[in-house]
Order: sequence, then C-alpha cells, then structure tokens
Amino acid sequence: MDSLRQLGTHLGLDLIAVSLLTFAVYYPRHRRRDLLPAYLALNVALFTVVAALAQVDGNGGTALGFGLFGVLSIIRLRSDSIQHEEVAYYFTTLVLGLLCGLPQLEIEQACALAALLLVVIYAADHPRLFARARRTVVTLDAVYGSTDELRADLDRRLGEPLNWTVMEVDYVRDLTVVDVRYRIPKEAKKAPAETQPENQQPTALAPQAPTPSLESV
Repeated sequence: MDSLRQLGTHLGLDLIAVSLLTFAVYYPRHRRRDLLPAYLALNVALFTVVAALAQVDGNGGTALGFGLFGVLSIIRLRSDSIQHEEVAYYFTTLVLGLLCGLPQLEIEQACALAALLLVVIYAADHPRLFARARRTVVTLDAVYGSTDELRADLDRRLGEPLNWTVMEVDYVRDLTVVDVRYRIPKEAKKAPAETQPENQQPTALAPQAPTPSLESV
C-alpha cells in the first residue's frame, strides 16, 4: 500500500510538471498543437517504464534497462519540421518522466529538481531573451567580390548581420545562398493616425434627383 501511494504521488508530480511544461510554457509560445500528444505520451511512457524497472529485480531489470536504452537511442528528433527549441522541450519531458519515475528519490527532491527544469526551460526560451536575434537562409541575386559588400547588402535587406556562412555561390545564375544570423532593427514609432479638426462637420452628400423612368407607349 505504501509503495502504491508513493507511486501515485510521483505520478501526480510528473503529470503536474509535464502539464505546466506543455500547456503553460510551450503551447502559448509556439502554438504547435501536433507536438502536445508527443510530449505527453513520451513523458508518461518513460515514467511507466522507469516505475516498472524499479519493481524488477535481478537480470530482468538489467535487460529491461538495456531495452529502454535501445528504444531511446532510435528516437529520431532531427526532423526538418522540428526546431531546436522544440527538441529542448522533448528532452525536458523525457528527463521529467525519468526523474519522477524513480521511487528511491524522495518526493521533496523530485519536486525541487522538476521545478529546476521548468525554471530553466522557461527562462531559456523566454521571448524577451535576445528578442531581436534571428536566423534565416537567404538567396541573394548577386555574387559579391568582398565580405564588406556582402555585409552591406545583408544589413540593407535584413538588419545588422552578426554572423553568416556562405553555403553556395552560383556564378552562372549570379546567386549567393547565405545562412545568416542577424539582429533586426528596432521598430519605428508608429505615425499618429490622421484625425479631423473638432469644429469640422462631416460632409453630407447632396440628395440626388430621381431618375425619370420611361413608360411604354
């Protein structure tokens, strides 16, 4: 009974932590609903496996541990549709499941470590942290003879270039492909909206005379 109560407490902690991560931090910032089931399923599945490992003694637990290691090693996270910050959320959900599933870990320690993970991912992915820094791959319709010319063109098109890598130069079509990291300029102040003078009355449209209709003879 005590082990079941302890398992329920750890499961509750895990569900609270992963819910805060996905619904309070990740989704409001990235708005990708398709990744929410993946985060939740990965977290709960790892919690279940770790909790089962703790109940298996002898060679069975060792074999199951190697099996878990093999399964995790084939998880493909390097997808073109997944950004690097989303991979960070993947690993955070993974570590939360592993951490909360350890029955030997005291609940106070598990709470502290889970809170540490949430605080770190919240601060590291905060929108105000390097808010003006951007990265993109651009194709320029020119071939540049010097680095200064390329820097000036990137500055004119995007903003202040911080670092870049020339990925391709095509002398036949006069194209240059650049992977650039830049800082966007500060937003210009919006011009005040045009308003009419207070004593100016709205112009009324003069009534139009009715168009005479032709009656058939």
